[in-house]
Amino acid sequence: MDYILKMDGIDKSFSGVKVLDNVSFHLKKGQVHALVGGNGAGKSTLMKILTGVYTRDAGTIEVDGKPVNFSGYRDASNAGIRMIYQELSLIPTLTVAENIFLNQEKKKGNLFLDDRTMVASAQNLLSTFGINISPTAVVNTLGVGYCQLVEIAKALAKEAKVLVMDEPTASLSESEVVVLFDIVQRLKKNGVSIVYISHRMNEILKIADEVTVLRDGKNVITAPSSELTVQSIVNYMMGDKGQKVFGWQKRDYQGSGEILLEVDNLTINNWIKDLSFQVKKGEVLGLAGLMGSGRTEIVESLFGIRKYQKGRILIDGKEVRINNVQKAIDAGLALVPEDRRRQGLILMHSVKQNVTLPLLKDLKRKVFINDRKANLVTRESIEDLQIKTDGINKITQLLSGGNQQKIVIAKWLRRKPKLLLLDEPTAGIDIGAKGEIISIIREFADQGNSVILISSEIAELYAICDRIIVLKKGQITAEFHREDIESEEVIQHAIQE
Repeated sequence: MDYILKMDGIDKSFSGVKVLDNVSFHLKKGQVHALVGGNGAGKSTLMKILTGVYTRDAGTIEVDGKPVNFSGYRDASNAGIRMIYQELSLIPTLTVAENIFLNQEKKKGNLFLDDRTMVASAQNLLSTFGINISPTAVVNTLGVGYCQLVEIAKALAKEAKVLVMDEPTASLSESEVVVLFDIVQRLKKNGVSIVYISHRMNEILKIADEVTVLRDGKNVITAPSSELTVQSIVNYMMGDKGQKVFGWQKRDYQGSGEILLEVDNLTINNWIKDLSFQVKKGEVLGLAGLMGSGRTEIVESLFGIRKYQKGRILIDGKEVRINNVQKAIDAGLALVPEDRRRQGLILMHSVKQNVTLPLLKDLKRKVFINDRKANLVTRESIEDLQIKTDGINKITQLLSGGNQQKIVIAKWLRRKPKLLLLDEPTAGIDIGAKGEIISIIREFADQGNSVILISSEIAELYAICDRIIVLKKGQITAEFHREDIESEEVIQHAIQE
């Protein structure tokens, strides 16, 4: 099979620190080649060199058998190299069609935008790949998962030879992952070659033809996916630290069996009605379901972001009327939202500013913030959650996804909540960081606190939760105690029924 892309002997250093060391990566025509590794392994740097964002220090790149030297992203794009970044690049106030054709707008007579043609072309593109989104919808009205599908459509608006997908399923539901995989298979049939970056090992083995593992900026192995397992990939990624991250650890959470949270006949909208469930002290309750099942709406209502129409919320047996976020915080609740970058962090602020944001009232000394105390709180959070940063004043945007997520968790843990609401807490982070966050969740629950966990990864629910509720169209359709679940397939079947 011919190679569409050859990268050989690639070196790259920043400030004297070598981040890529003699790395090679070969991609065959019509192939899906997974590129995996932990944070700092060099995946993003290698792909940014391919797409012209960075220049290489040494090595060669060939596209379709011809040497190339891209001086910028536009050069790479003109050569048919496209990249879908994990961080969404859409403009929220524009429509889907306007985003898809951004910087390549269709015009009437080179003067006026041809909106009708762009909408029709966008609809055709979306329909071709089975993406059920209106081209006239404004992006800020869409969920994160739908935005990711629009990003994919945007990348495919111009013909591509090589498509780099960086964590494409991080924000997708199980049903949307099926749509994505169908898109990938169609692209392969059309001769498009795909570099697939993901921290989800199971999906890599499903979709990839070959896998390359990087560790500490060096090649570890390239092999057909059929010769690998989840555990072998994890071992290659983590070296001597390789371990079964998603192993079930039975916890004695029952204690007195006291109920911390009781939701009684809660009606949120016209399809989430008369919902009732309980969460015990020390329990990790999982909410499973497809996108649109009501998972996010439920935790947003509990946290006061979304108003509920009727019903009761009881904390420690006492009814609490939660009609805003402050009421939820005062009641001992904390929310780690689905989209950490848009909803959980101020990316251009420092680690210290983000960690202390919910604590400003407590850190006040008269009219000013007690800076010494704020510094201490931040350093303690960095140490407790093992946040990898070179200082408390580091800009949050410059940290890895896993460390950004730890900051979101850290800022709420400092308030000592009773109930932690987690919406896709490990989306888009590597195996090592996932393991650390899973440990944080377990430790928090072991202290007698409660957790409601939303995750699209069945393996994650299977590993952490003491009990799992399955939701469909706002209603509870099944409930499982972890010790009674024989396999992940049981949960998957209940979700798909």
